Amino acid sequence: MSTPSIKLSRRRCLACASLPLFSALLPGCAPSEGPATAQDFGDGTACALDGMLLAEYPGPKAQIHYQGEDKPQFLCDPVEMFSLLLRPEQVKKVRAVYVQDMEKTDWERPHGAWIDARSAFYVRDGKLMGAMGPTFASFARREAAEGFAKTHGGKVMAYAEVTPELADLSGGGSQDQRM
Repeated sequence: MSTPSIKLSRRRCLACASLPLFSALLPGCAPSEGPATAQDFGDGTACALDGMLLAEYPGPKAQIHYQGEDKPQFLCDPVEMFSLLLRPEQVKKVRAVYVQDMEKTDWERPHGAWIDARSAFYVRDGKLMGAMGPTFASFARREAAEGFAKTHGGKVMAYAEVTPELADLSGGGSQDQRM
């Protein structure tokens, strides 16, 4: 014969053991997704904001991995990335954000060299143009960003220093000479 406290303990164990099963069946309660891996874009990959083909434009690109989505949203410019992420109405949960390390890829035809955008250093107001005109050149190392700024002008900033006002997209299309 078991005592009431032992019966209660067994019920709690059964309830606790079945909790992960039930939470996985409820929307929004599934176990969290693992870290997202950076993916490279192909010749036909279009920007999620404006449909521009990434491979046809110079400068660093970005990708945002949202929770619950299998594929990243590619952006033809880090300014677009900041514009999306810093908006007050941004409510999607972000799993990962990547930009290209411009120390390790060609400015005119960048591919690969993806780094965590939140740990990157950015050069704004440099002379080299990106897909949308003036851009934020992205680098894994502060020293590389400083070298770029010395050669091409601009100011080095960390991710946390970028404000919504600096990520203004107005006039970007007017800078594009290929449209």
